[in-house]
Order: sequence, then structure tokens, then C-alpha cells
Amino acid sequence: MGGLRGSPVRPRGRRNRLHPDIIVVDISMPDLNGLEATRQIRKACPRTEVLVITHHDSDEMAAEVMDAGARGYVLKSDSDTDLVRAVEALSRHKPFFTSRVTEMFLANRGSRVTDPAEMMRKRLTMREREILQLLAEGKTAKEVATILGIAVKTSDTHRTNIMRKLDVHSVAELVRYAIRNKVVEA
Repeated sequence: MGGLRGSPVRPRGRRNRLHPDIIVVDISMPDLNGLEATRQIRKACPRTEVLVITHHDSDEMAAEVMDAGARGYVLKSDSDTDLVRAVEALSRHKPFFTSRVTEMFLANRGSRVTDPAEMMRKRLTMREREILQLLAEGKTAKEVATILGIAVKTSDTHRTNIMRKLDVHSVAELVRYAIRNKVVEA
């Protein structure tokens, strides 16, 4: 995954030489998180299955992983029993989720926010989630802009929109939100 650090899966000016059947990613990767890596992989290689392995056991994170295009989700605590089974399932183009993730979905199905206005206010775009991760990792607006290839003003605008959507009023609150919601590790 080192080739994905802040850049699209397909380097500019070169064709993809690799066409993997399955790619395993971790949610907590530096610079480019597993969610954004999954989006980029699925965009560049739509037939490639993505398996996410992580220690994050929140139903919200599992839902975001699926929204990003991953078809497998294995908790690191379950990897000794489920990793090979997950790869085998994905090789047959079948989804795979550890039983703990499935149980979590079923247990929390009724407790999710159902008000569409509230969901839209809380929902961040993929670019906003990417910027949230970078800010929470301690990057400045200028560093975020450089990493993402955008203007500093655009980076600041995204930060302002993120803070508005999450109803936070400082970068410190933004970092606390990111840690609480397992966007980054403490």
C-alpha cells in the first residue's frame, strides 16, 4: 500500500501493471487512511476485492468501510480464525464479515440515526474525512494542501465545513472527535 500514500492508485502517465484479485488494507494507515485507499482501489481496479482488517469494532466504521467499496471486514482480534476464510470468500466474489461485526450490525440496527437532516449534517464527504484524518494527525492546513495537491484556502474551507458539520469549534475539538470516532489512534 506504500504506493497509495496521498496519490491515486494509478500513477499519472503509467498504466496499472498489477491487477490483483484481492487487496488487504488496514484502516489506520498514515497519510492515506484505509477508507480512502479502498475508494481509490475500487475506482482504479473495480474488479479487485478489498478486505479491510482493523481493530475498530464500531458499526459506524463497518458501514463506512462498506460504503467505500470493501466487501470484507475482519477485526484484528478475529484474524487468526477469519483472515484465510475472508480471503477465500472474496476470491469467490462473496462478501465476508466476521461474526462479531455481523452481530454488531444486528444489535445496533435500530439505534442508528434515522432523521435524514441529521444524517446529512453529520455525514462528511470522502475528501472531508481525508482532511479530518490529516488534521487529527497534526498536519497544518498548508501540509494538508501539499499532501492533497489543493490550495491552502481550499484546505481551510474544508476544515471550516467539517467543523460546522460536526458542530465543533476548535481544532482541538476536531482532534477529540477523530480519536473518539476512531478516525485516528490516540
